[in-house]
Amino acid sequence: MKRYADMTVDELEKEHAVLEEKYKKYKYMALNLNMARGKPSPAQLDLSMGMMDVLSSDSDLSCEDGSDCRNYGVLDGIPEAKELMADIMEVNPDNLIIFGNSSLNVMYDCISRSYTHGIMGSTPWCKLPKVKWICVVPGYDRHFMITEHFGFEMINVPMLETGPDMDMVEKLVASDETIKGIWCVPKYSNPTGNSYSDETVRRFARLKPAAPDFRIYWDNAYTVHHLYEHHQDHLIEILAECKRAGNPDMVYKFASTSKISFPGSGIAMCAASHNNLEDIKKTMKFQTIGHDKVNQLRHVRFFKDIHGIDEHMKKHAALLRPKFEAVEEILERELGALDIATWTKPYGGYFISFDSMPGCAKAIVSLCKKVGVQLTNAGATFPYGIDPEDTNIRIAPSFPGNDEIREAMNVFTTCVKLATVDKLLENKGIEETAKEE
Repeated sequence: MKRYADMTVDELEKEHAVLEEKYKKYKYMALNLNMARGKPSPAQLDLSMGMMDVLSSDSDLSCEDGSDCRNYGVLDGIPEAKELMADIMEVNPDNLIIFGNSSLNVMYDCISRSYTHGIMGSTPWCKLPKVKWICVVPGYDRHFMITEHFGFEMINVPMLETGPDMDMVEKLVASDETIKGIWCVPKYSNPTGNSYSDETVRRFARLKPAAPDFRIYWDNAYTVHHLYEHHQDHLIEILAECKRAGNPDMVYKFASTSKISFPGSGIAMCAASHNNLEDIKKTMKFQTIGHDKVNQLRHVRFFKDIHGIDEHMKKHAALLRPKFEAVEEILERELGALDIATWTKPYGGYFISFDSMPGCAKAIVSLCKKVGVQLTNAGATFPYGIDPEDTNIRIAPSFPGNDEIREAMNVFTTCVKLATVDKLLENKGIEETAKEE
């Protein structure tokens, strides 16, 4: 098919009429398809149902150090859970704390603690006239909501195929002591699916921040979430690299089993240096006597070891892979020759990042919503919900069924074409007016 940019006004208007007729048919189909959030599907949740059977009323609920998991205590997590999760995190168990079910909650607490009490003796951020935060864009909306909630000034840094633009990151961090942190999703990033290159990780570890209380928030949410067995992204381990570079205290590393077991009742963790963990525990002892040790034990008894998790994640991949491939196939078939959009093709994670022609993303999302296809709001992948170019849309294929994904993507591509033709006609109208003037 002819590229839209090469079409005349007459050709665009004819294409618009064809697309309008197709779009009207969707209006009468009463669709209810949701690709807004990266939720595991019911079939994925079913993979972990055996976890409900590993403990019963007659089970031995003592952990290997003799602690009774039914009772108070064990602030930083039972030893066998730390051992299992340390393998996921690629760290020593001594560098790990096990929390409740949500890593987002742990990240929020880390910022809240820094805000009210400071980091390792530094001035609490609430007593500073300004706090700034680096946000890699497009990025994870819930990260941005946390820093917006605390009133931080958020600074956009673009995400490249190799990770954040490190020239910008290095310059910003070294020159401004009000910059206290950066959000990172280093592996199969939300939403691009890109992973940080070895050079990017090494440059992070060698940052020279002006602020001694600067921290990298390394949210390794998709660490074992591969789509393919023989095409997988691998990361240099950031804590070891920071220690090598003489910056052992510069990073908090987070993960959880939310998309491994059950999102509502997984376990979350934070890995950091000894100094950072001791600083965290000083506040934790006022918050809790210990997190849900029975749930920690349940995870250990179900997965047993890292090999059990790897095998489990292969089952997740078998369910997710056809959905991602369907999205990529339909995008290529319907839009590939038109040269009106680009999209990522990740080897893992939960998202595909789609970039429309500038000025079209909000219109595409709105058109989809009107016919029953729910997407994440355009702009959500940027701080304050503002995408300067109005181009980025996050596609989340995990929750719908395979047939629903195909139906949703056929609607989506029709809406992309319709919004793009509208924008091109608008632009050509502006051009004609300018010529007349």
